[in-house]
Amino acid sequence: MNKSKDTIQNCFTQWEENKVKTSLEKFPERKKEFEFDTGVEVKRLYTPLDTCNDYESDLGFPGQYPFTRGVQPTMYRGKFWTMRMYAGFATAEESNKRYKYLIEEGSMGLSVAFDLPTQMGYDSDNPIAEGEVGKVGVCIDSLADMEILFEGIPLDKVSTSMTINAPASVLLAMYIAVAKKQGVFPEKLRGTIQNDILKEYVARGTYIFPVKPSMRLITDIFEYCSKHVPKWNTISISGYHIREAGADAIQEVAFTLADGIAYVNAAIEAGLHVDDFAPRLSFFFNAHNNLFEEVSKFRAARRIWAKIMKERFGAKNPKSWALKFHTQTAGCTLTAQQPENNIVRVAIQTLAAVLGGTQSLHTNSKDEALALPTEDSVRIALRTQQIVANESGAADTIDPLAGSYYVESLTNKIEKDAMTLIEKIDEIGGAPQAIEQGYIQQEIMDSAYKYQKDIENNEKIIVGVNKYQIEEDAPKGLLRVDPMVGERQKEKIKALKEKRNNEKVEETLETLRDICRSDENIMPAILDAVMEYATLGEVCGVMREEFGEYKQIVMI
Repeated sequence: MNKSKDTIQNCFTQWEENKVKTSLEKFPERKKEFEFDTGVEVKRLYTPLDTCNDYESDLGFPGQYPFTRGVQPTMYRGKFWTMRMYAGFATAEESNKRYKYLIEEGSMGLSVAFDLPTQMGYDSDNPIAEGEVGKVGVCIDSLADMEILFEGIPLDKVSTSMTINAPASVLLAMYIAVAKKQGVFPEKLRGTIQNDILKEYVARGTYIFPVKPSMRLITDIFEYCSKHVPKWNTISISGYHIREAGADAIQEVAFTLADGIAYVNAAIEAGLHVDDFAPRLSFFFNAHNNLFEEVSKFRAARRIWAKIMKERFGAKNPKSWALKFHTQTAGCTLTAQQPENNIVRVAIQTLAAVLGGTQSLHTNSKDEALALPTEDSVRIALRTQQIVANESGAADTIDPLAGSYYVESLTNKIEKDAMTLIEKIDEIGGAPQAIEQGYIQQEIMDSAYKYQKDIENNEKIIVGVNKYQIEEDAPKGLLRVDPMVGERQKEKIKALKEKRNNEKVEETLETLRDICRSDENIMPAILDAVMEYATLGEVCGVMREEFGEYKQIVMI
């Protein structure tokens, strides 16, 4: 029999006075205040007094509005999340070997890491790329590299995610072209391009073009893929990098969904119908260390997005309401000190993502605070997912923490506070305007400063960093990228330009230039150019000349 809240309150008061007070006199608590990174208090105990949920409207059932409990009716009882390991380094040949290794070890999908020149739309022979070729990802200069990258990997059977933003249209075109050369029709391709330029302006920095043409490129991809590549997720709206830049959990949700609102608005203004593109929107979140806060964050994000799409944008298709997301464990939590401890951190973060209902997951490797991961450390990271999937029981029932007074209270709190931030951004005029005014950047900077200050003041303990330190030898066996990669890429580009039909390349680039100046969809022209082996730098160079380049706001 359920007791009334008045009765529970009386019992709670008596417990505090009769039990807690006496206990505290003998055994004081570890610290005066317990709180999340957001500054929200963590109470000593959560009871029904902390929840006010209506089950049907606030929780519901998995696969149904408001999707708090998950986006699929059976979740992992049907199939596990996609175990998608983020990888790529040096040349296409070396990265291809790593992908095949991961597939052999049980990875269910590929996630491509590109080097900085590629992310910035520069070829490897551009002077600005000197010293960076192949360092933090694979270098892709042309369709020839993309063909090597996916050699022997059937693109009709593998789902591929690409962390690429400003030049996403070009890399997607190359992927489509490789598939065609394999005999795979575009409508069979499954995967995701990150394609989220707004977070680049505030958190990551690999932008090229100003806001307006960047948004045009994004909506052109929405339109093109809805007709030609219908199974492709046309954007991965990324809170991951926002969190890595220093945002807290509430800010991560709020700023990510505010960016999502901006993309939906842009697509509608471009003449697209919301239900034609919204089902292919996807999101990308961080899994940080606080297990219960992270689970609650994922649940709150689903509920907020469902309400936004249904009530604000009037979407009719339930698939448009469902927030589907990829998760990556938190790179910013990995420590160079005692790197083996990172295995434990990643395991906790993996559990948070699974209990929170992620659709795919990348687990970071223990040595990533020091270098690119070795094969051994990547295997441990993948095995972490496989152990959670097959041995922990966490995947055997749906949303197992639902009904916890603690988790439901946290879910409600994150939803409320994130909506307050979203409404603030709405008042400013939306995410692009909030970025132009520096509001989002300042919020992230303030949060990052507080987090670092708490560590330095020992108010937040990071094991091995500000407590439990040991004397350590210099790390051994780290993966090092051959410094000659850049020179080899330059030779490949030179050979390509001697072999290809340069007259045809120039024709396609001039057609691209004309399309840039019009209102036509830009994707067909980009696809034609890359099919003729125009390089990434050549295609982006035309768009740079026509669109200009974004100038970063300097925060003081």
